[in-house]
Amino acid sequence: MTLTPRPGILDISPYVGGESAAPGQSRVSRLASNENPLGPGTRAAAAFATVRDDLHRYPDGAATALRAAIADAEDLDPARIVCGAGSDEVISLLVRAYAGPGDEVLHSAHGFLMYAIAAKAAGATPVAVPERDLTADVDAMLARAGAPTKLVFLANPNNPTGSYLDGAAVRRLRRGLPDHVLLVIDAAYAEYVTVEDYESGAALVDEFDNVVMTRTFSKIHGLAALRLGWAYCPAAVADVLNRIRGPFNVCRPALAAGVAALKDRAHVDRSRRHNARWRDWLAEQMADVGLHAYPSVGNFLLVRFPTDAAHAAPAAQRYLKENGILVREMAAYGLPECLRITIGDEGDTRDVATALARFMADQAARAGV
Repeated sequence: MTLTPRPGILDISPYVGGESAAPGQSRVSRLASNENPLGPGTRAAAAFATVRDDLHRYPDGAATALRAAIADAEDLDPARIVCGAGSDEVISLLVRAYAGPGDEVLHSAHGFLMYAIAAKAAGATPVAVPERDLTADVDAMLARAGAPTKLVFLANPNNPTGSYLDGAAVRRLRRGLPDHVLLVIDAAYAEYVTVEDYESGAALVDEFDNVVMTRTFSKIHGLAALRLGWAYCPAAVADVLNRIRGPFNVCRPALAAGVAALKDRAHVDRSRRHNARWRDWLAEQMADVGLHAYPSVGNFLLVRFPTDAAHAAPAAQRYLKENGILVREMAAYGLPECLRITIGDEGDTRDVATALARFMADQAARAGV
């Protein structure tokens, strides 16, 4: 007997994360997964260690202390916060709850891959809406949304492009969408943004009954290994998510570390300052060697390479890997001419700049330029 999965499941291309190992290299610079190069703060690490003797105990299924800490840090209503095993789980729960066969889930063309995966897993149809200058296009989104549309995902800032929509543009998107559409603002990189016209989306959640904001502890808090994320929702949406999520979907170590991370403002500020300094520095270095780094408000740069085979992104990625530097290829995002480079610590950031300068010079010399 052959078991047959539900229609559409085998159409899903599994998500493949950034590489973490380079065979034959004793030291590896991991710049492929947008991790915080400074790691977790000391408070979060200490809190993680305190629960090692309680691993036989179930966690608080309601994540009471964590929701209270998030609410205190962000000035939100704790009753409308839902925690999950990374924002990936929250995204999947939202699609499961509000979309199914015959429905559409919209996202920008170069948005996070999990939006389409979650849609297909629920039997819905993902729709990639063209961007303008690698930025979500509000007008195109509004023109495409219709009766079958149940959710619109907006990664703001967007991964992998590094672009963002200002608060006025996001508000225009919400006001222009049909009332039956749930707008999900994925603000995974919000803590890195320093521009004044950016809004995370929390105010829109308070104003409308069809907006959700998702966040994560994987980026600036440096807790990617613990898989911890959350959503701020209208009360009715929070109720729905709590009905379908697992009863103990966030582990005890993650709950403890998350509470401590939110209290460690010094680590967040230090991480933000480090990122801004070295992101801008790396962008300048890319320009100096003839590569284009798109403007970014996140903790990464999207870098465009020439189209000839010798200088192309795949050749550059292989060269970097051979030298122990791992970056993210972008073909799966429809950007085969680009690589995404996470901002690492000072040493790793200098190393990738030096390696790419050497790569470009070597290829030019071989071509006789």
